[in-house]
Amino acid sequence: MIQYLDDLPSNIVGFKATGEITELDFADTVMPKVKTLIERTDKLNYLLVLETSVKNFTIGAWMKDAIMGIKHLTKWNRAAIVSDVDAIRTFTDFFSYLMPGEFKGFEHKDLQEAIDWVAGETD
Repeated sequence: MIQYLDDLPSNIVGFKATGEITELDFADTVMPKVKTLIERTDKLNYLLVLETSVKNFTIGAWMKDAIMGIKHLTKWNRAAIVSDVDAIRTFTDFFSYLMPGEFKGFEHKDLQEAIDWVAGETD
C-alpha cells in the first residue's frame, strides 16, 4: 500500500510504501498528487519512504512508476528515496546521472534530512 504523507512542506509530494505495492497504488494515490504538485509549482520534488521490499512492487506498479517518470521527465527537480537497503540508496544516487533533476538516497534515521533536502532547504 502507498500512503500519501500530508505533513510535508508544500513544495513536496511524499509517500510511504508498506506491504504490497500495486498499479492501483500509483494510479489512485501517487499520480494525482504528483499531477497536482506539478500544476501548482511546475516542478516535481518527490519523497518516497520505503518500508517494504522492492520485491513487493507488482509489475503493474513498476510500469506505472516508469510511466510517471517518463511523463514528467522535464519536471523532476529533487527526489529522495528513504531506505535502509544500501543497494536502493546507491541506485537512487546513480539515477541523477540518467535523469534530469537530482536524486538522493537516505537512511530511515535521516528522514528529516531527506525532507529538508527535497524541499531545497539544504544542499
